[in-house]
Amino acid sequence: MTVTTVDENLLQTLAEPGEDEIASLDAWWRANNYLTVGQIYLRANALLREPLTAEHIKPRLLGHWGTSPGLSFIYAHVSRLIQRTGQRAIYLAGPGHGGPALVAAGYLEGTYSEVYPKVSQDEPGMSRLFRQFSAPGGIPSHVSVTTPGSIHEGGELGYVLVHAFGSVMDNPDLLSIAVVGDGEAETGPLEGSWKGVSFINPARDGAVLPILHLNGAKIAGPTVLARKSPQEVHALLEGHGYEVIEVSGADLPGMHKRFAAALADAWGRIRAIQESARGGDWDGTRPRWPLIIMRTPKGWTGPDEVDGTQVTGTWRAHQVPLSGVRENPDHLRLLEEWMRSYRPEELFDDQGRPTAVVTALNPAGDLRMSASPHANGGVLTKDLDIPDFRDYAIDVKAPATEKAESTRKLGELLRDVYRANDDRFRLFCPDETNSNRLGAVFEASDRGFMEQTFEHDTAISRDGRVMEVLSEHNCHGWLEGYNLTGRHGMFATYEAFAMVSASQTVQHGKWLQESRRLDWRAKVPSLNVLLTSTAWRNDHNGFSHQGPGLIQVVLTQRGDIARVYLPPDANTLLSVADHCLRSRSYINLIVIDKQPQPQWLTMDEAIEHCTRGAGVWEWAGTDDGTRDPDIVLACAGDVVTMETVAAAQILKERLPQLSVRVVNVVDLMGLVRPKDHPHGMSETRFTELFTDTVDVVFAFHGYPGAIHQLVHGRPDADRFRVRGFVEEGTTTTPFDMTVRNRASRYHLVMDAINNAARLPRGAADLKDWCKAKLAEHEAYVVEHLEDLPEIRDWSL
Repeated sequence: MTVTTVDENLLQTLAEPGEDEIASLDAWWRANNYLTVGQIYLRANALLREPLTAEHIKPRLLGHWGTSPGLSFIYAHVSRLIQRTGQRAIYLAGPGHGGPALVAAGYLEGTYSEVYPKVSQDEPGMSRLFRQFSAPGGIPSHVSVTTPGSIHEGGELGYVLVHAFGSVMDNPDLLSIAVVGDGEAETGPLEGSWKGVSFINPARDGAVLPILHLNGAKIAGPTVLARKSPQEVHALLEGHGYEVIEVSGADLPGMHKRFAAALADAWGRIRAIQESARGGDWDGTRPRWPLIIMRTPKGWTGPDEVDGTQVTGTWRAHQVPLSGVRENPDHLRLLEEWMRSYRPEELFDDQGRPTAVVTALNPAGDLRMSASPHANGGVLTKDLDIPDFRDYAIDVKAPATEKAESTRKLGELLRDVYRANDDRFRLFCPDETNSNRLGAVFEASDRGFMEQTFEHDTAISRDGRVMEVLSEHNCHGWLEGYNLTGRHGMFATYEAFAMVSASQTVQHGKWLQESRRLDWRAKVPSLNVLLTSTAWRNDHNGFSHQGPGLIQVVLTQRGDIARVYLPPDANTLLSVADHCLRSRSYINLIVIDKQPQPQWLTMDEAIEHCTRGAGVWEWAGTDDGTRDPDIVLACAGDVVTMETVAAAQILKERLPQLSVRVVNVVDLMGLVRPKDHPHGMSETRFTELFTDTVDVVFAFHGYPGAIHQLVHGRPDADRFRVRGFVEEGTTTTPFDMTVRNRASRYHLVMDAINNAARLPRGAADLKDWCKAKLAEHEAYVVEHLEDLPEIRDWSL
C-alpha cells in the first residue's frame, strides 16, 4: 500500500498545464478523434494520402461517434495525470458504444500493437485498425473484452459504477475512472449504484472517480439529467455523498485548462482522503468523495450541420452523422473535411506513426491504462489459501438419519477463508448473509459500512469486508469488478431474485467466453453464485419468491464457461465449494437450500460423488446391478432428492418385486454429451447410470425442460420423464410445494408404475394408495396448517 503526501506544487502544476502540455493534450485528442472517425468510415486511404472516394468507404457504416470525443478527451487528461504522478488507474467507459475511442487510445499508447502485432503503429497497421472495426472477422463497436485495458463490457448499460467499485475493494493503490454516460444514468442499476461510496474504506480500498458525461442526448432524444438544471443535478449527487466538481464548454484550449484543473482538484481530494485514513488522522466518518460532471456537446468536433439539419449537440450525432457517404458526394466531401480538420499531417509521420507531440504525455509501461495489469486481473491473481474442507464435514452415520442446515457448514468454511485471505476474498450478499445461514463469516469480519452506525447494530463497521446491500445489481457487479481485477469471491442470494441480475450473469459469461479466444487475457477467478432460499422451500414467502430460472439462464452459456452444481447435502456442498473457489474463468452456479435437510453421504462418499458428478445410490434402491432395473429414479436438487429417496422407499416396501435404481446427479453438466460440454459423461458412463432403454423418472430442482435439453442426443432421450418446478406455488407447506408441482414422492411412485418395464402384482393398488395419500395431504394441510406427521418426520 502506498501512502505519500500530496505535494501542493504538484497539484498546482497539474491544475495549470503549460502551453506545451496543452498542445500535447490537444494533439493526442485530435489523433484519437481522427482514428475514431477512420474506424467508423474507412476501409482504405487511412492517412488521406489521396482525395477520398466512395471506394475508400466501408460498405456498412456501424459505430457510435457522439460520445467518443468526450471519452477520449477525459482519457487524454487522465493519462497526463498518471504520467505526472505515477498513479495507477484503469478506465471504465460506461457509454460503451464509444468503443472506437478506447480502441484508438490503446493504439496511441502502443499497447494495441503489442497485443495485436498485425495492427502496427504505421500506415498498414492503421488500415487494419480501420478495416477491423465493427466488421466481419474484426472487433465489436463497443468497448469489449478485445479492448486492452477494459474490464467493463460497454454494450451493457448501467453497470460501470458497480464494476468500478468492485475493482478498488482491497486494491488500495488503484484509481478507477468511471465515465457514466447520461443515457446510462437513466438505467435502474446505475441509479442504484451511486451508493458505492457508502462501502469504500479509504484506509484499505482504492478510489473511484465517477465522471458524469452530460452531452445531452441518447440515441433518439434528450436525456433526463442533461435537461435538469445544474442545481438539481448537483443536489442529487451531493445527496449521495459526493463533492461535485463541474466543467462545461466546447471552447479550446479553455476546456483543456478547465478540465485539467478539475481533475487535479478531484485527485488531490482523493489523495487527501486516503492520506488521512492511512496516516491515522481519521475519525472514521465517511468521506465525501469527489465526482466530476463534464458537459460537452454530443458529437463534439464533428459536422455541425448535415443537409441543413443541426447534428452536433443533438441526438443525430449519436451514431453515424454522415450516413450516405458512398452515395452522396456532399456527404463524402463533408467527411473528408471533417477528418482533415484534425490535421493528421501533424499527428502522424510519413510512415503513419504517432508523432512526438502526440505521444509526449503517454504514461510508460504498465502505467498506461490500456496496459494496466489491473485490467487483466488474471496476471495479478493469487490462489486462495483455503482450509481443508474435510475439517467441516458432518459425521453421517447412515443416510438420512439426521438433518442439518447445509449452508451453515459452508458459512464456517467461508469464515476461515476470510481469516486466511484478508486481501483477496469477499462475500457479496443482498442483506441475506444470516438468512442464508452463512452468518459464521461474521466471526471473521463485520459487514463493511461507511455510514453512521448505532449501538444496536451487529457485525457492522467501517473495517468490515462482508458486503451487504439490498441490491442484486450492486452485489453481482461488485463481485465482477473484484474478480476481473484478480480477486476471489462469492455472490449469495435468494434463488428467485437472482433473476434480477440475470443479465449480468449472461454478460459476464460472454466476457469470459470471448476472453478465452485471447491468449493475452489471463484467466481470472470464477464468478461463484450461490442460490439458496430456493423455490421449493420458500413456502412461507409465497409465489413471488419461488423461481429457479437462473439455472436455465446459465445452461444457455457455452460449455467451456457454464457449470451448474446441485449438491444434495452439506458434505457435497463443501466439496463443490472448494472446487469452485479454486477454479478460473467459469460461471459456477451452486443451488442448495438453507433449511434443515437430510444428510446423505459421508465426506469420503461426497468427494467421490462430486468427482464423478453423478452416481447410483445402491442403498436407496432395489437394483442389484446384475441386469437393467425396471425403472430408474433420478434426481438433481436437494428437495427432489429427498422426494426421490422417499419414493424409492415406498416402492421398496410396497412393491418389492419391482427393481428400482436411484441415481443422484450433482454436476448437472454431466448429463450433456462430451462433445457438447467438457463435463459431459461418456456414453459408457451414461449407460451405466441410466441404461440405454429403461425409462427414467427424473425429479429436478428447476424447470423440466432443462433436463430434456441436457439429455438431447443421449440414447432414446424420450424415455426421460421429468418432474420439476412448473410455476405452481403459493404460501403453503414445504411438502405441498412438491405436490402442487407434481414432484412429490407419491407422484414419483405413480410415474414409476406408469413407466416401468414390467409391473408386479399390486401396482394398481399402490397407485390408488398414492392418490389417497395426496387427498389426505390436501385435507390435512388446510385443517392443520402443516404437513402430515409422516412427511414432517420422515427418515429412512
